[in-house]
Amino acid sequence: MTQTKFSRAHSEGYQVNHMARLFIRAIQDRIKPLGLSTGTFPVMLALWEKEGQTQRELVRELGVEQATMANTLSRMERDGLVIRRAHEADARVQTVWLTERARGLRDPAIEEATEVNDLATQGMSDQERADFTALMAKVVANLSET
Repeated sequence: MTQTKFSRAHSEGYQVNHMARLFIRAIQDRIKPLGLSTGTFPVMLALWEKEGQTQRELVRELGVEQATMANTLSRMERDGLVIRRAHEADARVQTVWLTERARGLRDPAIEEATEVNDLATQGMSDQERADFTALMAKVVANLSET
């Protein structure tokens, strides 16, 4: 059996990691003026879709460590983006809610993210872009199961 030589150019993991770092840099440059960071942006996206989630739900949804989420939410609370309230069914659990300021950032932040996505996929047909997104979702699902 012959062994294929490893190459960064043909490594899915390397290419995805490189692409992610480029995406992060591009989105950071665009959302920083809004007072957001690449650390807070995924939490904002999740809360724009569904407010009132618990920290545990956000950890599960976003695939980050509990300590990372706790620190992120503390910074977001300090920066006036979220408030925490006691859960209606269990006062020991807190739910996370957006402030009016954070709700007002939704459209401009989404617009910036859309522009980065459009830049990254320029030259792709609509079908190629849909296929690319579907394939990335499949990879995420595969790795989420491990």
